[in-house]
Amino acid sequence: METLNLGPYGHAEGTIRLPGSKSISNRVLLLAALSRGRTRVRDLLASDDTRVMLDALRTLGVSWTQQGESRDFIVDGCGGDFPIKSAKLFMGNAGTAIRPLTAALALNRGDYEISGVARMHERPIGDLVDGLRQLGAQIDYLGNAGFPPLHVHPSAVQASAAPIKVRGDVSSQFLTALLMTLPLLPCASGEIVVEVDGELISKPYIDITLRLLRRFGIDVKQDGWSRFTLPSAGASGAAYRSPGEIRVEGDASSASYFLAAGAIGKGPLRVEGVGRDSIQGDVRFTEALEAMGARVVLHDDAIEVAGIDTPDGKLRAVDMDFNHIPDAAMTIAVAALFANGTTTLRNIASWRVKETDRLAAMATELRKVGATVEEGADYLRVTPPVSLTPGAAIDTYDDHRMAMCFSLVSLGGVPVTINDPKCVAKTFPDYFAEFSRVAR
Repeated sequence: METLNLGPYGHAEGTIRLPGSKSISNRVLLLAALSRGRTRVRDLLASDDTRVMLDALRTLGVSWTQQGESRDFIVDGCGGDFPIKSAKLFMGNAGTAIRPLTAALALNRGDYEISGVARMHERPIGDLVDGLRQLGAQIDYLGNAGFPPLHVHPSAVQASAAPIKVRGDVSSQFLTALLMTLPLLPCASGEIVVEVDGELISKPYIDITLRLLRRFGIDVKQDGWSRFTLPSAGASGAAYRSPGEIRVEGDASSASYFLAAGAIGKGPLRVEGVGRDSIQGDVRFTEALEAMGARVVLHDDAIEVAGIDTPDGKLRAVDMDFNHIPDAAMTIAVAALFANGTTTLRNIASWRVKETDRLAAMATELRKVGATVEEGADYLRVTPPVSLTPGAAIDTYDDHRMAMCFSLVSLGGVPVTINDPKCVAKTFPDYFAEFSRVAR
């Protein structure tokens, strides 16, 4: 197994330009593919997750080209009708790819098998399948019920006046998948209603979906976070209109590691590519840093962070609900190692169905560096040690965010070893090179 030794460091400062947002990249690729016309996608993220989406679209007959060495792509849309009607698709461990694409394929009257890595076959998809079956989609599980791999059969799906119901308390990606694909479906009433059962988690990710739908010509009526009304496809069978060009902003989740580095390592550290104008909810990570005492300045397309101005330089412990930013919240769990007192992260049950069981993984690895950790069904409580354990070997569970989070331990003046560091290729292949550039 490959390993990477980091630190010891005691300071972090400089400027980072972020790679494109994973959440925006894969949404935009699918919407561009489902539209009529040509879309220029600027600053697309280069990562494993976007590569599987691009490969799947090409397999389905969608034409796209990369513009030289840039991160600009030209996508020729198929008007909601994939030309290839039979295919086997491998989606890696990309939830942002497999879930909306499954919904699009269920409406495409084709024969498809969809699979991923072993961990993807442990990540739930049953609530989405249940929602699609309400439309008449014929989908079989090829392994355990409720999980990929899937077999999507040709079927005559149709919408009725009855609302489509989907659970919202496991993953917001199920709702996103329906919102992105239902406008392709004709309905006699001209509208299709989706109702959410239970509390909708990760609401900012749904907000990203709604904003991007508007960019592609779909305006969704919203009744709080429990009911969404979409226009159905007209007689032409195409509801989406290409915006011509769309830029992918920097990844706000990836920003969290550098923003925290600025807070822990005194800074100042400037992160470019996201700011107050971002459509990503994870920019609210800055609110948690401010609550911990960090000094934050928001610009239109950049964020600057410096450490707390106190004699000991330690952050303040917090007790906060992180349901709205579950991915970025992982960074707070590690930042808690540098705080006075016990930090509690609440309402994070969704961590258990991510790339790994992040609640269990985070608790295990935080203990390796000396923290006292209480792991609950939907919370994590972290008390930092008097001094960090030097030389801890951090297991990453093939989870990019575990690897990136625990790089921050090295800013505590101790060396740390990251096992399987290349797992960051899922969203940020150059992460460790960028981190080492600002760490001192």
